[in-house]
Amino acid sequence: MSRLFDNKVALVTGGASGIGRATAIAFARLGAAVVVADADRQRGQDVVHYINESLGEQALFIVVDVTDPDSVQNMIRTTVDRFGALDCAFNNAGVPDNASSLRVSTQANWDRVMSVNLEGVWHCMKAELDHMLIAGKGAIVNNASRSGLVGVPSDAIYGAAKHGVIGLTRAAAVEFAPRQIRVNAVCPGLVETALTQARFGDDLIPRSRLANPLGRMAQPEEIAECVVWLCSDAASFVVGVALPVDGGATAR
Repeated sequence: MSRLFDNKVALVTGGASGIGRATAIAFARLGAAVVVADADRQRGQDVVHYINESLGEQALFIVVDVTDPDSVQNMIRTTVDRFGALDCAFNNAGVPDNASSLRVSTQANWDRVMSVNLEGVWHCMKAELDHMLIAGKGAIVNNASRSGLVGVPSDAIYGAAKHGVIGLTRAAAVEFAPRQIRVNAVCPGLVETALTQARFGDDLIPRSRLANPLGRMAQPEEIAECVVWLCSDAASFVVGVALPVDGGATAR
């Protein structure tokens, strides 16, 4: 297997489960030293243990609260202190909007979703860019969503946050490309994770058959492959993209 990320350091927020876990493992398989950052200490440490022991690669777990700029700064500082660099970052930490409609959403829904899914990405990008500007290079991928590209009736607040993530991505891409820092986003559709299982329950399988032309959910590893590609030199001319990874859902 080609080791595209030998001597590179990759950071994954929300790396303890789902898409984040799959991406951390994908980076490690390709040779990167990986920082798994999450609020869930036990599951985050489990991912690091798998990378260290089963893959024989370097990984570090850091507890982070992406809504707290001091916690985020500590995450970046610890990453650079431990591995000497930060080459790639996947800003993936996020929470769902549990309101079924805009009309029943609450201030608590809004505050929680925006603070993690949008403000958290903003905090992380600022801290990552501070280091990458000194290094003179880097690649950042933000996890947006299909809900950031189209209107989804049950995802009003979540979709608003993800539209915001795409706006941040595009603005940063244009600003920092001249400094050799590439910023892009992935926009997953329905992905088979514990989060989606918990949210949709028995409705998940029927929903997945109608979600896109492929008639199935994505696996987390399929999203991870797109993230690592966007961070790799193979995507060296890709800047400011909000890449749908949704089985064709936004194409119809």
